[in-house]
Amino acid sequence: MEQLSGFPYFPVQFTKDAAVHNQADVAALQEFLQRDETTDLIVISHGWNNNMEEAKALYATLLANVRSVLDAGTFAALANRKWAVLGVLWPSKKFEEKELIPSGAAGAGSVVGVAALKAKLEGLKGVFDGPQADRTLDELQRLLPKLEDSTAAQKEFVDKVRSLVQKHTLEAEDGSEVFFKVPSGELLEKLRKPVSFTVARPPANAGGAAGIGTGGAAGLGEFFSGIWSGVRNALNYTTYYQMKERAGLVGANGVNPILRAVQAARPDLRLHLIGHSFGGRLVAAAVAGADDATLLRVQTLSLLQAAFSHYGFSEKWDGTHNGFFHRVVSGRAVAGPTIITCTANDKAVGLAYPIASLLAGQVAAGIGDKNDKYGGIGRNGAQKTPRTVDMSLLEATGSYQLTNGLIHNLSTDRLIKDHGDVANREVAFAVASAIAAA
Repeated sequence: MEQLSGFPYFPVQFTKDAAVHNQADVAALQEFLQRDETTDLIVISHGWNNNMEEAKALYATLLANVRSVLDAGTFAALANRKWAVLGVLWPSKKFEEKELIPSGAAGAGSVVGVAALKAKLEGLKGVFDGPQADRTLDELQRLLPKLEDSTAAQKEFVDKVRSLVQKHTLEAEDGSEVFFKVPSGELLEKLRKPVSFTVARPPANAGGAAGIGTGGAAGLGEFFSGIWSGVRNALNYTTYYQMKERAGLVGANGVNPILRAVQAARPDLRLHLIGHSFGGRLVAAAVAGADDATLLRVQTLSLLQAAFSHYGFSEKWDGTHNGFFHRVVSGRAVAGPTIITCTANDKAVGLAYPIASLLAGQVAAGIGDKNDKYGGIGRNGAQKTPRTVDMSLLEATGSYQLTNGLIHNLSTDRLIKDHGDVANREVAFAVASAIAAA
């Protein structure tokens, strides 16, 4: 049995279609839980990672900080617990942070810009689930030189980009409904404007991240104008949609059945789900299940800079529609606290939402905040959602007042500096606090 940061660790790898890669891994976990006196199972999922080693490194760092909190005896309620960890490993694609900062962007419309887009297309091979997706990426590379002068090439490019993914869950709250319905001849025109959003500036005496660039704005396409901005935005959104689809599929159809089987064999076992980035969507989908009948009952849910809409848990966010994961709230699936870390320092989590705003005809710096239809939960927390409390992420010496059954939006502008900064001691302390309160 493998140990990770002092915890019995059981990695389970999933394929793109949510199948378990090796059933022996699941059997090993089930056997351990049957013969051991484990009281609590932590289920943790990565988000935008290129390989399993990066995911394992994230898990090891966060769990080491959780272990430190436990060993310090901070929470008497956790003193005699016996733990196991299920590490979810799923094929995901990292959004490169260099695309969001000036030093990583190429000149507008230049040869370098076209070369960069060709390299981006090449780097996306193996990512998409659409039929013959890699061949389509080659065809897209060949179309690039024609895009500035040919509307026919632009339409063909858009059709091929949208064919890369299998459409399953078109959601109004993240713009996917619009992205796949806009006529081919209009899409690049709508997306050709630079996209920008504001990052928070921490207090002068804090160690967090400062704003990037003039006025604290960072842009996905600030240095690509016209057609090239549209191309980059279209590719970014398509990649977002693919990862969103895959995370939801693995959560609902892969992880959920395993955990329901575990519960059937060990109804006394406490389940604690933790997800970072699109892993947040994965664990939310694991709790929600495929329908009401497969709703999973868990003790705690910790969403660390999660990458899905801030209306994901909402009730009639537009007066008519519930969020995609609303049944998690309406079905009271989480017995203990739900915690959501959220900060405007996180540029990557909102990547799709400024693009969705362009599709809807909204053009402004600073879009994507909690008042915008298109906002990410890792930036703004859960919005228009029942039983939600706004709080702040505390130092590891603090004391939370968490309430079972409520969702706690933990503002983290001071203690989380960017999208990947989720394994620090303060985050581990918040996760342990939620577990102790359940």
